[in-house]
Amino acid sequence: MSEIKFFTPITVRYGDLDPQGHVNNAKYLTYFEQARVQYLRALGLFTDDQSFMEIGVILADIHITYHAPIHWGTPIKAGVRTARLGNKSLTVAQSVVHGETGEVFASGEVVMVAFDYHKKETISIPDEWRQVIAAYEGLEQ
Repeated sequence: MSEIKFFTPITVRYGDLDPQGHVNNAKYLTYFEQARVQYLRALGLFTDDQSFMEIGVILADIHITYHAPIHWGTPIKAGVRTARLGNKSLTVAQSVVHGETGEVFASGEVVMVAFDYHKKETISIPDEWRQVIAAYEGLEQ
């Protein structure tokens, strides 16, 4: 996952575990989501005083590949990279890796659609988002 520049630390909570003693598969969705929100914050596209109704994106599709189990106490971090900017959607590559060794526990791809929650309709990706993300990721607009 060397292409991913942005990572945020994640704490594995006891409640994240399943009866087998490793992180439940469904928790990876939460880890991915937490990383996406932190990514938008780091890029200045979402602030602490904004409502989640104002983020302007909605999840359309997600795929996760599980590579190895995560156990309680393992230091992990979740990564995000915008791989493609469309007119109304962006494709995001994500991973959950060991915080010290970089071992990949899960990788995935998420498609998010720009969305106006008040009108309940898709919108074009805002120019500010397009410029900031493209500059950070080295993408053409």
